[in-house]
Amino acid sequence: MARIAIEMPKLGYDMESGRIGSWVKQVGDRVARGDVLAEIETEKSTVDMESTAAGTLVEIVAQAGAELPVGEVIGYLDDEA
Repeated sequence: MARIAIEMPKLGYDMESGRIGSWVKQVGDRVARGDVLAEIETEKSTVDMESTAAGTLVEIVAQAGAELPVGEVIGYLDDEA
């Protein structure tokens, strides 16, 4: 299995950081590509963050309420390979 980093997405041209509103998936949940992992809050809106890979959510690094810069790791998936 390979560990896949989940990073804070860049949701707008001028977005520098985002806040995790809530995690939709929990550690141990299987995730398909396109499943909503978390809700990300920006200055302007709240956006569903979709998974770009399939696997199992194995670690949440940043809890709900945490504000992190774009590109910062917020969790990890293990792929099914």
